Amino acid sequence: MSATAQEILLVDDEAPIRRFLRTVLEDQGYKVSEAATGKQGLAMATGANLVLILLDLGLPDLDGLTVLSLLRGVTDTPVIVLSAREGQDDKIAALDGGAVDYLTKPFGVGELAARIRVALRLAAAKSGPAKQEVVSGELRVNLIDRQVYLGGKEIHLTPIEFNLLAYLAKNAGKVVTHRQLLQEVWGHNATDKEHYLRIYVHQLRQKVEPIPSQPRFVRTESGVGYRFVQGE
Repeated sequence: MSATAQEILLVDDEAPIRRFLRTVLEDQGYKVSEAATGKQGLAMATGANLVLILLDLGLPDLDGLTVLSLLRGVTDTPVIVLSAREGQDDKIAALDGGAVDYLTKPFGVGELAARIRVALRLAAAKSGPAKQEVVSGELRVNLIDRQVYLGGKEIHLTPIEFNLLAYLAKNAGKVVTHRQLLQEVWGHNATDKEHYLRIYVHQLRQKVEPIPSQPRFVRTESGVGYRFVQGE
């Protein structure tokens, strides 16, 4: 394996899971490092070639959400949470805490590989020049001119509808929680007003989705938030 291969850090206290993930990731060309505790993971989180962290929440020394918070203080490396915790509150806390994605164990190898590719694309886009336009199929969102086109026809959105779509598009592929959207679009005092989101997402879909009842671009992550799907 190349010395400059992209490196993924596994933070999980279960050795069999680490061995399994190491095999899967090395087969895909990644270099893999391992940590069995939160403190070990934090100590290893600033590696020069580190491109992604896979973080379990059930660690023996520190709660995974605490580790996530501490990671965000020392590195911008994207974090995908892998956890047996299925509760929506845990998913929301992890995503609000800075994770780019959340997979519930057990998960398929193909799904993990796809989520990793999305996370790395997001990180690459974030480190490059600011995007002027996001395209998904026949939908184009021009973030600079605040224009939206569907199949070449301009779609007229209200300012709030555009701000909602733009924030989702900027974070294409990432689950954006209700709280994050409310803070970004309506401000910090609106985080308990999820009915705003339901109303405006419904209105937005009526305008930008070819079949609003079967959304292609703005997908619901049940109980958690929404995801803008790019590239279909």
